[in-house]
Formats: sequence, structure tokens, C-alpha cells
Amino acid sequence: MIPALTGFAVLILLCFFGFRVGFATMLVGIVGFAYLRGFPAALSLAGQQIMEDAMNYNLSVIPLFILMGTFIYRAELSRDLYDAAYAGFGRFKGGLALSTVVACAGFSAVCGSSLATAATMTKVAIPPMRHYRYSDSLASGSIAASGTLGIMIPPSVPLVIYAIVAQQDIGKLFIAGVLPGLLLVGLFLGAVRLTVWRNPEHGPAGDPLDPEVKRRALRVVWPVLSLFVLVLGGIYGSIFTPTEAAGIGAFGAALISLQRGHLRSLDEWISTLAEAARTTATLFIVIFGALVFAEFINLSGMPYDLLDVIDSLHLSPTGLVIAIVAIAIFMGMIFESIGILLLLVPVFLPALNQSGVNMIWFGIVVVLVTELGLITPPIGMNVFVVKAVMPNLKLARIFAGVTPFIGAILVALVLIFLFPGIATFLPRWM
Repeated sequence: MIPALTGFAVLILLCFFGFRVGFATMLVGIVGFAYLRGFPAALSLAGQQIMEDAMNYNLSVIPLFILMGTFIYRAELSRDLYDAAYAGFGRFKGGLALSTVVACAGFSAVCGSSLATAATMTKVAIPPMRHYRYSDSLASGSIAASGTLGIMIPPSVPLVIYAIVAQQDIGKLFIAGVLPGLLLVGLFLGAVRLTVWRNPEHGPAGDPLDPEVKRRALRVVWPVLSLFVLVLGGIYGSIFTPTEAAGIGAFGAALISLQRGHLRSLDEWISTLAEAARTTATLFIVIFGALVFAEFINLSGMPYDLLDVIDSLHLSPTGLVIAIVAIAIFMGMIFESIGILLLLVPVFLPALNQSGVNMIWFGIVVVLVTELGLITPPIGMNVFVVKAVMPNLKLARIFAGVTPFIGAILVALVLIFLFPGIATFLPRWM
């Protein structure tokens, strides 16, 4: 276990010194291979691992969903989704923050990217909230936290990656994320209402929308909602596979973008496809690097040493999962969500299987925990995205603003522990 623990320590140091996670995990993995098997064998093993992963058909779902999200982003739907949510909530105290939560949920459902959701909704929602004199903490906190919904509400790239690493059905994991995603939306709305109840001046009520603006916003929602239902409904009904659903979703998103007057020139198509390709390449570097590192961890024997430790501690399945959750929360302060899944799950997979833990349920739990990492210090990626888009916002105010939402995520985590059916009810009926 010593080589594996040393590898983790070096990896954390490299990340603190600014190395990108993908390159850091690749470097430590290859050096670890070299220590265990020699340098020529290390290059051979790393190359073989990357080739096998690149040929994995299940990974093809990721670039397709990224392309779908890019088309939706280019369609500039965020303003209309925000107006549609505002039509329902704007008249209440804290209504603009409530509208932001709902709009982020809708945008992330077809975008799939937490960072893109946070960046886009910051531009859309911060100006009107400032106009109505919302506190910076509530305004920025609601955006940073609601952006995390993108990794729970399907289609979700982290759920795809977890499914591949844990050898679970992607479709079942997507369906399993629906009820927890809705639960999170409800709890986030509750966090806004609680904040405004305690400090009414933080979120004054807004003005009613012009009827024509309201009708237009509601009309725009239907194509997006239909696309979401088509993709998930097709998977749930076993009409098509997740990869086919991703292709259909990307095609539908392109049609929506065309209908809204975008993608009408060759330059727009080239720019959109290039953006999707860059995002895919960045993500795949993280995936390949982490999988090489995970293979080094397996070769070191650490997962099986952990089995012996767990046996000696006589941990129950629930106790084991709680221990993993604690480690994941700590890792969330250093790594981003994809890195946590790829580094943590392979290490504990043998122990989880031996303990009889429901891996669909555990997937929802671990993805929920990674949401915390996106808004908790010191490296809350969503917080820094909001700060980057609105540089005049104070970082301390954003972190203060996300505190009630951290509480909401923890409540969701407790509820899913107490009532596992929240995550397992829908998959059982597939």
C-alpha cells in the first residue's frame, strides 16, 4: 500500500502546485508503473491502458452529450428559460433567486455542464438581481450552487463516467438521477426561501412580467422540455440506448439552435464543433490520466489491502459508504468532480462489491458528494467561475452565499441514506 499512498501524496502536491489533474495523474501513474515494473513496461502498460479506454464504445456518449450541450448553449436559451422561471416565481420575495434555481435546473438538464451553467446564468441573472437590490451573497450563491445541478440531472457526464468505471448501466443511472435531481431543486428553493425569511432585504420581490414576454418565454420552454423528455423517455422505455439518445439529443439541440436563428453559417458550425472538440479533449485527458493512475493503484494492491483493513474494522455496508463519503468530501477541496470519481471509485470498488452495496444507489451518493466540491473552499470551481464572470464580486461573499445550499446538499445526502428508494425506485421499473 505504501507506493499507492505515496502516489496519492505526490498527486495532491502536484495539483497544489498548479499541475492540471489529467497530466498530474498521467505522470504519477506512469512513474508508479515504472517503480513497480520498470520503465519500458511502464510505457507499454500506460499506452495499452489508454488504447483500451479509447476503444471503449460507452465513452462515445460523452462527446455526443457535450455536443448537445454546446448546441443548446449556442441557441442562447438561458435568457428565455430565466424569463419562464421568473413568470412563475418573480412576484415572490426572493423570486429572482428562485427563478435562477429553476432556470439553472432547466439549462443543466440539456447542457450537462455545471461550469457552463454557472457562467451563463451569471451573465443572465446577476444584472436583474442587482437592479432589485439583492444581496451579492444570495445572488451569486444561488447561481454557483444551482450550477451544480448539471452533474446530477441527466444527461450527466459524471454519471456516465461512474457507470463506465463501476461497470453499471448508464441508462439506469440516468433514470436514478431524476428524483434526487428534483429533490435538490426543491431543497435549493427551500434554501432561498429560508434566506429571505431570515433577511427579507436580501431578496425583494420583482415586478410582473409583460404578458407578451411571459408568453414568449413559455413558448420557448416547450422545445427544450420535449428534448429532455425524448432523451430520457427513450432510455427509460428501452427505445434506444444512451449513446443513441445522445445522438438524438445532439440532433434535436441543433434543430432548436437553427430554429432560433443560429448555426446559419459555416463559421458558426466550425466554431461550435471546435468548442465541443476542445471540451471533449480536455475531459478525455482527465479520464485517460485518471484511469492510468487507477491502474497503477490496482497494480500496487491497495484495493485488496483496503479489503483487509475493512474486514478488520468490521465496517457495515453503511459504515463503509460513510467513510468513502468523508474521503470524497475531503478530496472535493482539491480535485474537481471527474477526478474524484476516477480516483476514488476504482480504489473502493472491490470492497463495495464484497459488502453488497447497491452500486446504482452509491453512484448517486458519490455524485451528490462531488457537487459539494464544486462550491466548498478552497477550490470551489463554480464559485470561481462566478467570480471570473463578475470580477467585482467578493469571493468571501460568494462562499457565504453558497452556505445555505451546502446545507441543502447535506440534507439531500441524509435523505438518500435514510430512504434509498429515492435513487433506486425508478431504475427498478426499467
